[in-house]
Amino acid sequence: MDIAMSGIGDALGPEQILLLRQPRVGLEAVVVVDNTACGPAIGGVRMAPDVSVEEVYRLARAMTFKNAAAGLPHGGGKAGIMADPGCGPERKEELVRTFARMIREFSAYIPGPDMGTNERCMAWVKDEINRAVGLPRVVGGIPLDDIGATGFGVAIAAETAASQAGIALDDARVAVQGFGAVGQHAARFLSARGAKLVAASDSSGAIYNPQGYSSRVLFSVTVFTV
Repeated sequence: MDIAMSGIGDALGPEQILLLRQPRVGLEAVVVVDNTACGPAIGGVRMAPDVSVEEVYRLARAMTFKNAAAGLPHGGGKAGIMADPGCGPERKEELVRTFARMIREFSAYIPGPDMGTNERCMAWVKDEINRAVGLPRVVGGIPLDDIGATGFGVAIAAETAASQAGIALDDARVAVQGFGAVGQHAARFLSARGAKLVAASDSSGAIYNPQGYSSRVLFSVTVFTV
């Protein structure tokens, strides 16, 4: 895709925008490599029916800053597969494997899991092109979803923001929108810091209790109804 015609970007990037389409499988996807000044771009593969080029670009830019701030030898990139992440497992595997094969020679980008994809998806990618992060333990990866690494990062960011805003986390009221693999762990780590979860939602609905939820209830419920 011609970056100048896309109407996005600045002096930092993006360096490349790759649009993918495989009519036989019904795959439509986009990969954005924002900046590789620090090394090959690394970032997650998002799966959503309404994912757009601009959204993927903004996510890739966030990865540029995050990787640089962490001192990692990687630039920022991101990908989006335009599909329902709730499709059946066979269909999802077909889409992810097709996506992986189509970026085999696009070595400037290293895929990882994101919203709508997970460690199992990255195992499919690794199986196809031997280039992925966020892998399951059985293939040598660190179980990020199990330990809640991303949720921990969210909790630390919230803790830092709260201190800058003069808010004490102890007994603070917290609401989590998106109570999934990241949100649940973020709530757990914030609760350990004294915060009180009073509301949570996922794609099925939401719950609210001004008195807060106990840890037992909090982490045994995964699907909510209004």
